[in-house]
Amino acid sequence: MYLVVTRSFPPEVGGMQNLMWGLTKELSKNYMLKVFADYQDNHKTFDEQVSFSIERVGGIKLLRKYRKAQLINEFIKENKVEGVIADHWKSLEFIKTTKKKICLIHSKEINHEKKTNLNKRVLNVLNNVDLVIANSKFTKNLAIQCGVDEDKIIVINPGVHPVQELKKKSLEKVESLLKHKSPRLITVSRYDKRKNHEKIIMALRNLKQIYPDIVYICIGYGDEEENIKKLVKELNLEEQVMFFKDISNELKNSLLAKSNIFIMPSIIYKKSVEGFGIAYVEAAQYGIPSIGGKDGGAADAIEHQKTGLICDGNNLEDIYSSINSMLENKKYLEYGKSAKDSVSKFYWSNIIDEYKKILN
Repeated sequence: MYLVVTRSFPPEVGGMQNLMWGLTKELSKNYMLKVFADYQDNHKTFDEQVSFSIERVGGIKLLRKYRKAQLINEFIKENKVEGVIADHWKSLEFIKTTKKKICLIHSKEINHEKKTNLNKRVLNVLNNVDLVIANSKFTKNLAIQCGVDEDKIIVINPGVHPVQELKKKSLEKVESLLKHKSPRLITVSRYDKRKNHEKIIMALRNLKQIYPDIVYICIGYGDEEENIKKLVKELNLEEQVMFFKDISNELKNSLLAKSNIFIMPSIIYKKSVEGFGIAYVEAAQYGIPSIGGKDGGAADAIEHQKTGLICDGNNLEDIYSSINSMLENKKYLEYGKSAKDSVSKFYWSNIIDEYKKILN
């Protein structure tokens, strides 16, 4: 039996939750699993539908990690456990066992200055596990710079499940929403500084001169939402930018499928950095190419000048010229076909083979 220890798990939604759900679901087809996850409201309906055992740990956040670790330590003593797979170094910090320990790393949670207290805590955990799984080459290099033992780190990209066919009704709804707007750019992400919505909107002001019917679709929520909306107003781009949040997965995917370019030229903002960018892979499933930033792990998800473009997210001119070059002669069609043709390498059914090699 393997234990999966996670702070992020459905029914809560988010990128980390999707990652841990996909990994656990695939592992459960080959191994006996028990999941220790944080308490979520309305978790019972979800937990009853899965084929493995989930133990939810609630209580005050500050004390929860100690209580959770205590429950796990007791469980390991009383049961035959092969090893522990954790979503985050903090999930392993108080687990005392000689069993195999594997820790996933994603980037911003380890991005602390050397010799600071947080950096010491990170290294104390990661240099004492059996294996560290980085979500991209970028994250692996970042971990080495932070002091993690290089010999312990391997790279396994996050996976996706193949998409279901979209309902005709939903696709028709998108066409009526977008009317004759074209070309179509889209970003599906949280509104925060590192996702770089601001520079896309600034580039849009110039692109509007060449493509008067261009539209930029923003799906998400977050701290920067009001600032982004204010910028749209200041630049007189209300006709070119559409905001969506709290929409169904079907509508989100239909908007994605009916777009031309997925764009998220991420930057490093303070300690925050894009470790991989599963959204690029999700776009590729619908034959939509991506533009990503050179800072972070986007290059693991986007093959430059084949399935999309990698640009300098700090350089407005580079973002503008990347969008423009992809729109010229409808280059996005060629990139989109390549993206769709090569996306299967990211399917969980293939990614899980890398985990099997480790666990066997």
